[in-house]
Amino acid sequence: MTTFTAIHSRTFVRSAVSLFVAIAAITNLASAQNAKPGSAVAPTADAPTASPVYVSMTTSKGVIYLELNAAKAPISTENFVNYTKEGFYNGTIFHRVIKTFMIQGGGFTADMKQKATKAPISNEWQNGLPNSRGAISMARTNEPNSATSQFFINTVDNKMLDQPRGGAAYAVFGKVIKGMDVVDAIAAVPTGPSSGMGDVPKTVVTIEKMEVIAGPPAMDAPAAPAAPAPTTPAAPTGTKTP
Repeated sequence: MTTFTAIHSRTFVRSAVSLFVAIAAITNLASAQNAKPGSAVAPTADAPTASPVYVSMTTSKGVIYLELNAAKAPISTENFVNYTKEGFYNGTIFHRVIKTFMIQGGGFTADMKQKATKAPISNEWQNGLPNSRGAISMARTNEPNSATSQFFINTVDNKMLDQPRGGAAYAVFGKVIKGMDVVDAIAAVPTGPSSGMGDVPKTVVTIEKMEVIAGPPAMDAPAAPAAPAPTTPAAPTGTKTP
């Protein structure tokens, strides 16, 4: 509550103008004086949390569905979505594949020509999202803030990629929510050197189409549990039992 200093006058107010000014001042302060000690202040509404963004990635090995974390990685998510909506990824390949590490794509065409990209983005590696199996992250050079269009999907838990080296770690911005079997199929493709790079799939794995979709895909029903094996083998038909 605002405290106002009471002004005591030893003389009577003789000026009508002064009286008018005093009344006007009191009127202007009325709303402040109405606040009672200890009265609660209306809480400020929390900022809205960005909703996840869902993307389908159709590859020559099958479809991978991604959930992008727009709340924790807004810059990387927006960047990836913009490239997706522009059709940039359509026709690009997974150009670097290491089975027990990750699969990387989003920058080269089938003839190993690198596509022109937009300006690099800021690295969001401190968002708390780990490079665990199935996580999608921004690929970059040794310069922390050099990521453009290329990304990678972790095939195992890569905790070392969460540790800063050269000033930053690798920024995760989403995860695979369906199609991890497709990721594993891509990771299993034989690789070798090509166009001055190592670990290039010998059989081209193409991203045929990438699309932003309205929501998460329908998930497969869990497999029915296998029937327990009998404790004693059933006797063949026609034979005698002890």
